[in-house]
This record gives sequence, structure tokens and C-alpha cells, in this order.
Amino acid sequence: MRRTLQGVKQRFGIIGRSPELDHALHTALRVAGTDLSVLIEGESGVGKEVFSRIIHELSPRKHNHFIAINCGAIPEGTINSELFGHEKGAFTGAASERKGYFETVDKGTIFLDEIGEMPSDTQSYLLRILESGEFIRVGSSTIRKTDVRVIAATNVDLIENVKNGKFRDDLYYRLNTVPIYVPPLRERKEDIFLLFRKFCVDFAEKHRIDPIQLNDEARVLLEHYSWPGNIRELKNLAEQLSILSEERSISAEDLVSFSPKIRDRHLPTRTESQDGSNMQEREILYQLLFDMKKDVTELKNLVFGLISNNDLSVPERDDLPRIGSHLSDEFFDRRSEAESKKSQSDSENKEDERPIVLDEYNSYEDSEIVEESLSLEDMEKEMIQKALEKHKGKRKYAAEDLGISERTLYRKIKQFDLS
Repeated sequence: MRRTLQGVKQRFGIIGRSPELDHALHTALRVAGTDLSVLIEGESGVGKEVFSRIIHELSPRKHNHFIAINCGAIPEGTINSELFGHEKGAFTGAASERKGYFETVDKGTIFLDEIGEMPSDTQSYLLRILESGEFIRVGSSTIRKTDVRVIAATNVDLIENVKNGKFRDDLYYRLNTVPIYVPPLRERKEDIFLLFRKFCVDFAEKHRIDPIQLNDEARVLLEHYSWPGNIRELKNLAEQLSILSEERSISAEDLVSFSPKIRDRHLPTRTESQDGSNMQEREILYQLLFDMKKDVTELKNLVFGLISNNDLSVPERDDLPRIGSHLSDEFFDRRSEAESKKSQSDSENKEDERPIVLDEYNSYEDSEIVEESLSLEDMEKEMIQKALEKHKGKRKYAAEDLGISERTLYRKIKQFDLS
């Protein structure tokens, strides 16, 4: 399958090696040979139309027509005529009959982009085609048949539109037979520089100029920007730098001068994800920091309780050893001479001296200092493993406990090779 994925990437000019991208391509390859409806989800500019062409070109319909239609770009009053055709005199300006896309692309594939913008009455006609292959031209009463494969795409949350009554739930589940999620650039950081370099080389070859190159600092800026415009925004910046920059070696300052917002950082915050959950996958790490702070606070309370209950004296802060160094009993016996004499006098006058709790345990000198891993990836993996064990492998409840979507949890399980 790896060799097949590489061949598809070369054939269709796809640049990237992230697991999320490979998973989307793998799903497209598996569904291409069928006639199942496909719903491609992803932000604007991630390349959803490329996936629709891959599915068509690798399907038995590859020798027939393929057409891409932007549902949001067609006026509501004419979209039914565009998709299903009309009869002469059906409305003002209909001087002759006209075939719609579903009729002209018979035996082929139709890609309906921005399906969430489709009007309600058009959704009803589309549902009928998906279920029976039947449609009626505007102004006609004759039922016609068509054999068209439908691939839809959206950059909005269709489930939310269904809840708000803006999209038919039966049409959603009919389209969503096989979902494909195309990740945004911020989830494929390892692919950003590869794409940028490809755009620069292609542009340089086209205009017969030397390609630009980024130094290390500029590359870091490039890879840590969130890219809200995704691949389109990255390509525009590559072409802008290639044509406007006098130097072929681009520094971080040069990059900022052309795109000042590239310095923006988007720290993890509570947002609404596509499935309505309150946390993105990054917020698992954010939650870990809060848990670590809570543990430190509890540890401090425990130490202060031991000191208070046993009347221990603690040296000044400047005399405390560094974190991670070995502590011994001498550390707790480091007192002034006056305090030592007073302690000795008190012990002679008391028949039963209250034992010190700390003396009941092994000294810190004999204990082993175990360094805990501070890798955010390791902590994220541990949290996911604990959640799966807690809920006995039930991903739905584990995802709810972690505050992430099931799709995100699935990708993380695959990424960390968790059973």
C-alpha cells in the first residue's frame, strides 16, 4: 500500500508524508473502485477537489465525464436548472430546453463542492437522484434517469447545519457513506516546507529564474504559522517571494517583511471543534500542565504538613539544595548551635519523645532519583493510554473523557501505535 500511495502522490502531484494525509489518501484509494457516495471534509484551501479527481481517475468511470460544481457560486434561483435542466418556457428567459449537469455527465462523476450552501429544495432533488437515479427537469413532468456518482465536499460542520435545520439529515447520511477528512496545514507541519519548496521550484522553472531558499530561522517561522488559508496561502507566499525578493536566500526578517502575520502564534485555547467538542487535541497537553501544577501544589502541602507536625526546622531558601540533587539526613539536621542545644535539653526532660515521621522511612540518600520524561508527545500518549484503559478500550467514552473528537482519537491511536 505504501508503494501505491507513493505512485498516487507522484501521479497527482501531491506533496506530503504526514500520517493524516496518508490516511485520507488510503481511504480514497479503497473507495475509488466502488460507486459509493463520498463526503470530503476539510477547511478551505486544503485540496478537496484533488481528492475527488483521484477517486474519479481511479474508478471504472475514469473514461467518462467529470465535472466540479461549486454550489455556493450558483444563484439559488438557477441552481435547479443548472443541475437538472429545464424545459422551454419553464421560466422567464428559458427560450429553449436545456440539459442539466446530471444529464450531460451520465455514467460519469459529479463533484459538488460547498454542499452546505445548497438550497433546501435542491437538496430534495439531489436526495432522489442518490436513492433512485431519477430526476425531473424544471418545468417538466417527465421522470428521467441518470447514472452519476456523487462526490460532495464541505468546509463547514454539516452536523451543526442539520441541527439548525439548514441541511437535511437524510441527505447528510446518504452523502456520508464514506467520509474523508483532509487535514489542514497546521496538522501537517512536516509537509509545510516540502510544499513551499515545490512551489518555489515550479515557479522558478516557469519564469526561468533561480529558486529562492529559506535559512533555518525563516523555515522555523514558516512551519509554526497556522496557515488559515492552507495550501492556497502557502502557494501565494512562495510566488510572492519568488518574484518580489531581490535576494534568493530568504531570512526570517525578509519573510516577516513580506508577511508580517507569519509571526503570529496561536496558543491552545478552548474552541469548538468540527464535532462540537470543547477541546482540540492540543488541549490535552494544556490540561496536562494544569494537572502537573495541581500535583506540585499537593506535594508542597504534604511537605509543609510533615514539617509542621514534627516541629522540623527548615534552613533558609538559599541553603536548599538544587532540585534533583540527593538529600540526606544532614540536610534536616542543619540547624544553628542554639537550636541543637535546645533540642537536646528538651529530649532529656521528656520521657517519651514524639517520633519524627521522616525517620521512619529510608533516607533520601539511599533512594533512587527517577527522571520523569518531559516530552509532550510521551505525556499525550500516556494520557490517551490511561483513558483507553479506564474505559476498557471504548473509544467513544475515552474521547469524551479526553475532550477530543473520536476522529482525532483514532488518528492519535494510529500515530502512537496503541492497541
